[in-house]
Amino acid sequence: MILQATENPVLILESEHCALALLPSICSSDDVRAMRQRLLALGVQYVVLQLAPGKLELTTQELMRMIVVLKDTGRRMLYADFRQTTERCECIDYQEGSLRDDFDFGPVVLLKTDVFDCADDSSQYEFAAFYDLRLQSCGCAPFLPFHLNEYLYTFYPETDGKGSQFDYVNPRNRAVQLEYEDVLTRWLAINGGLIASEKLKPAEPLSTDEDHRPLASVVIPVYNRVRTIGDAVHSALRQQTTFDYNIIVVDNHSTDGTTEVLAQLAKNDRRVIHLIPEEKTLLIGGCWNKAISSPHCGQYVVQLDSDDIYSSPTTLQRIVDAFVQQNCMAVVGSYRLTDFELNELPPGIINHREWTSENGMNNALRINGLGAPRAFRRDLLLQYPLPNTSYGEDYAAMLRITREYRLGRIYDPLYDCRRWSGNSDAALSREKINRNNLYKDRIRTIELNARRRLYPKTI
Repeated sequence: MILQATENPVLILESEHCALALLPSICSSDDVRAMRQRLLALGVQYVVLQLAPGKLELTTQELMRMIVVLKDTGRRMLYADFRQTTERCECIDYQEGSLRDDFDFGPVVLLKTDVFDCADDSSQYEFAAFYDLRLQSCGCAPFLPFHLNEYLYTFYPETDGKGSQFDYVNPRNRAVQLEYEDVLTRWLAINGGLIASEKLKPAEPLSTDEDHRPLASVVIPVYNRVRTIGDAVHSALRQQTTFDYNIIVVDNHSTDGTTEVLAQLAKNDRRVIHLIPEEKTLLIGGCWNKAISSPHCGQYVVQLDSDDIYSSPTTLQRIVDAFVQQNCMAVVGSYRLTDFELNELPPGIINHREWTSENGMNNALRINGLGAPRAFRRDLLLQYPLPNTSYGEDYAAMLRITREYRLGRIYDPLYDCRRWSGNSDAALSREKINRNNLYKDRIRTIELNARRRLYPKTI
């Protein structure tokens, strides 16, 4: 059967008391309350909730399968893999750390209607009411949303449904993001894991045993970036500082001429340290660990990707100054999104102003990144090595640090982040996006569990 959902629920399977209704994932508290009243009036136990406009095609047997599994698992929410027109679309499993507001359930979820009883009648959201409902009803075990990895329906969307990975930092979406932040903050207070800013520790003194090291090192992991590595290194070499620094490039066995370019750069300037690890199993995080454990590494470690550049000769000085002035153990700057020729791309400057000193450490569990360039105290990364991955390794480090320590911020752009056809995230398949999101949700799950032990519920 082909169905067109509206905000008024309609009965689609009388034997199981199941209705179909449209409630967009971005909706108001009034919308949620109105949906609850409509479902109560209809007297149904289950609702197929459509989160995006379009046509839904599913058989009675497919719907029955969803209802039976929801009953058998004892959950309140179920979502499934699906067909979108002719494409097969897979979802990922939901975890306790799946706290981001853009978790992809697909366009349809099956809910027990008593989920709506979990809505907070005192809240008044214009945009984040479904996110609030989801966390309040299904945010903790044993009621986490259940992923049924079977293709159980076909969806024909009215729009392409594609957003940008930078939607959450686009200033036009600021009001929406503030509501999402409020929802998560309240949820952490109720369920544990909320950090009070006064609990965070200031920076620990630098070790005097490390005085033989340069004060700072720029770390660049690289593999096969012959077109861009020279630009990156030269932008680091032109930094104007009041302290000694070097550039540690970890060349992960490049085969395209990158190694030869780096060898020449190191020959021309002693500040360029060209490392080729013995291991052939390292990913970006492992390359970072190799640089940090090197005897050449400074006390402050500053990130630079191999296809990006520092946009100002004062970038390194400003970052090191921020460590001292803001009394912190890590610093994150801001960047400008550009094409290969450094022409600005939308949305332009990414400054992550959703990070605040009062609540940024909590909001970090909801968002997918904290900004760039990133800088760390070397002694802290020796204690907490980065995961040996090529995605999320820096996010994992920042979450771990902000669990206990202050994070410094610079909101002016210091860095040009280039997007081009050879860039690692220029065009990601759904499979790759799913793999990345699954991993970051895992990082958040680990961090949430650790924070709950340190910071019990406050409400």
